[in-house]
Amino acid sequence: MTFLSILCALVLEQLKPLRADNPVYAGIKAFAARMEAWFNAGRAEHGRLGWILMVAALMIPTILVYWLASLLSPFAALAWNIVIVYLTLGFRHYSHYFTSIQLALNAGDTDTARTLLAEWTRQDTAGMDVGEISRIAVEKALVTTHRHVFGVFFWFLMPLGPAGAVLYRVAEYLARAWNEPDHMKSEAFGRFAAQAYYWIDWIPARLTATAFAIVGNFEDAIYAWRNFAHRWQNETTGIILSAGGGAMGVRLGTPAENAADLLPADASVIDSLGIEADSLPGEEPSMRALQSTVGLVWRALLLWMLLLLLLSVAVWLG
Repeated sequence: MTFLSILCALVLEQLKPLRADNPVYAGIKAFAARMEAWFNAGRAEHGRLGWILMVAALMIPTILVYWLASLLSPFAALAWNIVIVYLTLGFRHYSHYFTSIQLALNAGDTDTARTLLAEWTRQDTAGMDVGEISRIAVEKALVTTHRHVFGVFFWFLMPLGPAGAVLYRVAEYLARAWNEPDHMKSEAFGRFAAQAYYWIDWIPARLTATAFAIVGNFEDAIYAWRNFAHRWQNETTGIILSAGGGAMGVRLGTPAENAADLLPADASVIDSLGIEADSLPGEEPSMRALQSTVGLVWRALLLWMLLLLLLSVAVWLG
């Protein structure tokens, strides 16, 4: 049932992609904003209580509906699983940005590519060259794919089932919503949300990096993971991007991620770090890196589906 749920949800999303501004997501965003307004009194324990209540408010109904559907028939439970996976997956939510950027760069329209990248990443892209645009687009695509696809897969496979998928997506959103806005960066309210998501994502992030290594250049991916992942301010991001970049043979890392040490421009910086320039894995990102990213993500997705199919067959035969 798990394999069929994910397969049907993926097919459904390919045929009818769920927009990022759909009513379900809008309702969750409004709920999160209301919880912040109710509980944010500037202390970490208030953020912990708000996080627990919001996650419980979304997970408990998911579990109850699945239980009731299971009592009705296996097909009802399957249908509910498909609905939840469809709502929590985001394989096509932002792919139009990535595809449009790729088409713009191929057509030599750098200005349009910068505009699209700015809309997607919410950062200033003025003056960026093709290499910078390609690098940031690749990084955004790899991290987004992990958070919207592979992380959801892992938690859906856990005993919580559809409630696990809801837990992951809500935790990921709260970690951003209660920490990333400028007015929240220095507040303690979102601290627990960030810590909770870190541990919830600890295993999925490493499985995603492993999948990238298996379907790409394994040796370079593992080398980059072991030697360069710690250079990112965000450990999870560093693991995914270092392994993904190594698997594709592309150098990733931006000053915005505090990973500039990965690509130091000054030879004195290289010397102070004790790193030789030619030891940095991969090539500078270019337009070809965008196509390589598409291939890497699809191969990793097929690997996940193959393993899930084998697991499902083994359980069925057992």
